[in-house]
Amino acid sequence: MATTLADKRADLAGPGIGNYADVDRILPNDYKSLLSPRETQKALYAVKRYIEDHLCHELNLIMTAVPLIVDCETGVNDFLDRDGSRTPIQFHINNDRNEHPIEAQVVQAATKWKRMALKQFDCQVEEGICTDMRAVRKDYFLDHDHSCYVDQWDWERVMRHGERNLHFLKMIVGGIWKVLVGAEHFAQKMFPALADPRYPNLPEHIHFLHAEELLEMYPDLPRKQRETAILQKYPAVFIIGIGWPLKDGLPHENRAADYDDWVTPTTLPNGEEGHGLNGDILVWNPVTKRRHELSSMGIRVNAQTLRQQLTISNQLNFLDFPYHKAIMNGEIPLSIGGGIGQARTMMLLLRKAHLGEVTVSVWPKILKEIGRKHNIHVLE
Repeated sequence: MATTLADKRADLAGPGIGNYADVDRILPNDYKSLLSPRETQKALYAVKRYIEDHLCHELNLIMTAVPLIVDCETGVNDFLDRDGSRTPIQFHINNDRNEHPIEAQVVQAATKWKRMALKQFDCQVEEGICTDMRAVRKDYFLDHDHSCYVDQWDWERVMRHGERNLHFLKMIVGGIWKVLVGAEHFAQKMFPALADPRYPNLPEHIHFLHAEELLEMYPDLPRKQRETAILQKYPAVFIIGIGWPLKDGLPHENRAADYDDWVTPTTLPNGEEGHGLNGDILVWNPVTKRRHELSSMGIRVNAQTLRQQLTISNQLNFLDFPYHKAIMNGEIPLSIGGGIGQARTMMLLLRKAHLGEVTVSVWPKILKEIGRKHNIHVLE
């Protein structure tokens, strides 16, 4: 039966797993960790160093400090989506007996801060930064691959105006993919038990396609099911053009209006027009047998596309923030950037079934009970 527009809207807005009965249903019943908790810790930090070193080499980045908290007045916190429904944790700093207080927020991602930091660290064209970012996202539904505690390699690189195209975007994605494939080989050399024939390795090359192409291939499937379907054909994909409404009237997924460029027209392989200079890296997770998102990234907005996207999102008031003014006035460089989920990546490379096996966070009792039922024991 064809999916209705209402069904598609529900799928677009929802987290994909609706409740803990769903979590119980989808977790593997024959799971056993290939590494002990002690071995896992050794692997985590060795692979982490490998990825940081090779990502910096591949994209010409330097590791830099990154904030955990930001001043609300700067407007550099990430609201993650277009409607602002995922709000950051905010708190009052009672400084100097409240004479010089600060309203602060815990970062949800360092997306906007990184672009400002390119100027602070005097990065030139083809240079950039990589950060070991930590964040809190309180509005997630907590399951096996969503945590309120987030760790990412948040990176940003200065680019030329003439590089604002899909060819350049794909080149950068290819460099990142090379690092991830190399990290998998590195982990398996360190711990041969990870080379388990039940869990195929990542393909050497990632497959690129536009969200419009994906919709054309699977017009009756909701977004997440379209992603699951394409991963049966290509176990690693980069889906381009996330944020602009597709032919069915809905975006593949909503994206915030003030970092990735999702309005710029592009040309699809069939000659038709598409939109967007951004996308997501998705892989098939052979342990959970589900789609697994590793990274969201893209060419960033310039002054023209920032105004266009803020207009579409009814957020033109954002232009009063220092970050947005800096873009409009050309005071910070054009850039490309993204975030690579650390725990998500480690979960995949170390063949884990739950984020809680590679990172310490808070989980509801019901989720921990479900985990134990499936032989999954999270770090406390």
